Amino acid sequence: MPTAVYDQRSDPDHEEHQYLDLIRRIISTGQSRPDRTGTGTLALFAPPSLRFSLANNTLPLLTTKRVFLRGVVEELLWFVAGCTDGKVLSEKGINIWDGNGSREYLDRVGLGHRREGDLGPVYGFQWRHFGAEYGTCEDDYTGKGVDQLAQVIDKIKNNPTDRRIVLSAWNPKVLETSLGFELNLPLLSPL
Repeated sequence: MPTAVYDQRSDPDHEEHQYLDLIRRIISTGQSRPDRTGTGTLALFAPPSLRFSLANNTLPLLTTKRVFLRGVVEELLWFVAGCTDGKVLSEKGINIWDGNGSREYLDRVGLGHRREGDLGPVYGFQWRHFGAEYGTCEDDYTGKGVDQLAQVIDKIKNNPTDRRIVLSAWNPKVLETSLGFELNLPLLSPL
């Protein structure tokens, strides 16, 4: 498992400074753009590419905050498994999804028929069973839907220049039965 990157604040040559410099540039020279929330965003046209070494068993985490690396890795493995049961993470001390699987929340958003912890067709389900009919987090979805992750891995291995290597967690069909619009990502791409 990758190890946490050392404290880069003490090393001005550390790769993470590419990210921090880009953030500073966006704040100082970015163009203001409206968004649907009314908050607004700052954006740069064609920002510089950032490059990071993955040598020495490290993983770049681009953030200005401290990161619970074990939680990040456990959640990613949970997604990769296609799991939709938030209790699996909770039992490991990863509580990021607890609020969205609570009885109170499920009842409030009209998903009271789900048992506590059943998050519905969230990211991992879309990655591993895209298009499959969702029942409960306890159902067996083996062989159902499209296994996008397996397809992406196969394309990277066998046709790495394919421009259609895309992993999508966005499924408009399930927005009404999922945890809500704000919890869906439009596109995740490995390249």
